[in-house]
Amino acid sequence: MSAHFDRFLAEALTDDRETDGGLDQEELYGLYTSWCLINQSQPEPAEALWAALAGRRIKPDDNTLAMSGPAALDYIVSSSPDLA
Repeated sequence: MSAHFDRFLAEALTDDRETDGGLDQEELYGLYTSWCLINQSQPEPAEALWAALAGRRIKPDDNTLAMSGPAALDYIVSSSPDLA
């Protein structure tokens, strides 16, 4: 897996919290694009993210991941502009 995706996983995702079922594909990719925006990095296509997650045995549609860090805040505010 590339250092790019390793860094995303370390900075924007956690499995240390109770969740109601983890993140779905749309939430994962949205969080990833928010993380890329914050880090001034060009996002890879969704397929590259799914492949990177598969390399870590993380299923994009069946996981216990939760959002974490500044990218989580950016994603939540971007997804719900009425919260801003």
